[in-house]
Amino acid sequence: MKNTHIDYIRSSIQQPLLGKLPYWESHVKQDILEGSWSKTNIEEHINLAQWQPYLQNLPKDPYVDTRWKSMSWLYLDDSGHINTLHDCPMAQGGKYNDAKTMADKLRHYPALEEEFLQREDVQEFVKAWADLWKIQPKEPILMQINGVKGNQLLDPLQGQGIHQDGSHFLSILVINRQNVTGGSNSLYSDKAGHHQITETTLAPGEVIHIKDNEIFHNITRVEPLNNKIPFERFIIIINSRFNDPFQNKVLRQHFPEAVLNNG
Repeated sequence: MKNTHIDYIRSSIQQPLLGKLPYWESHVKQDILEGSWSKTNIEEHINLAQWQPYLQNLPKDPYVDTRWKSMSWLYLDDSGHINTLHDCPMAQGGKYNDAKTMADKLRHYPALEEEFLQREDVQEFVKAWADLWKIQPKEPILMQINGVKGNQLLDPLQGQGIHQDGSHFLSILVINRQNVTGGSNSLYSDKAGHHQITETTLAPGEVIHIKDNEIFHNITRVEPLNNKIPFERFIIIINSRFNDPFQNKVLRQHFPEAVLNNG
C-alpha cells in the first residue's frame, strides 16, 4: 500500500457544517477554552428512543469481560460529507492504556451499523462534533458505541484506571442508563489522581467534552439499583487528532491519505 504523506491542513472548514441554530450551548467553547472540558445536553438534537434498538445488536467485546462494543473510523471529505474507513483496528500503546488485555494490541471490532451511521441525527452529531474541534477533511475520527450490563458490581474499564485515550479531543455521550448506580465520570489534572477537577454523573443525552491531551479521566464502578433485574449503561465515545504513535502508524497503513497529528 502506497504510503503517501499528506501535510497537515491548517485552514478551517469554510462553510458551517449545519445550516441550523448552533448545535452546542453557548458556554461549551468558553468552558473548553478556560478549563479544557465542558458538559452539555444534546437531547433536543438526537432521538435517543430510536437509537435504543441498535444497542441490542452490539457484539460482546472480546478484550474486556462484561462489555459490548462496535466502532467505526470516520472522516469528512472536502465537501463535508462523512465517509467510513473500513477494517482499520483500534490500537493504544501502553502509555495510554494500563489494561493488559488492551495495551499494545491491535483490537478489531465489528463496525457500527450503516443504518445507524446514516441517520440524520447521527450525521449531524458527527459533523457538529468535528466543527467544535475544527477537525479537518481526511482527519480520522474514531466513533464507538460501548456499554456494560449485568447484575453485580463491575469496573467498566477493567483495570484501565485514570487515563488518557491518546488523542487531543474526546467526548463521551451517554445514550442509555437503566437501573444503574455509580458510573460517574471523573476528570483529573494528573494521572495519579491527586488533583480532581470534577466528578459528574451523565444522564442519557448528556455529553462531556474533554481535551484528552491536557486532562485525565476515569469512571467509577457501576452496579444495579435493584439487584433483581439487570442494569445497562451504554455510551458513545468519539475522539480525534491522535497523539499515540502506535495508533497513528496503524492509521497510516490503512489510510495513506489520512491527515495525522505529528505533534
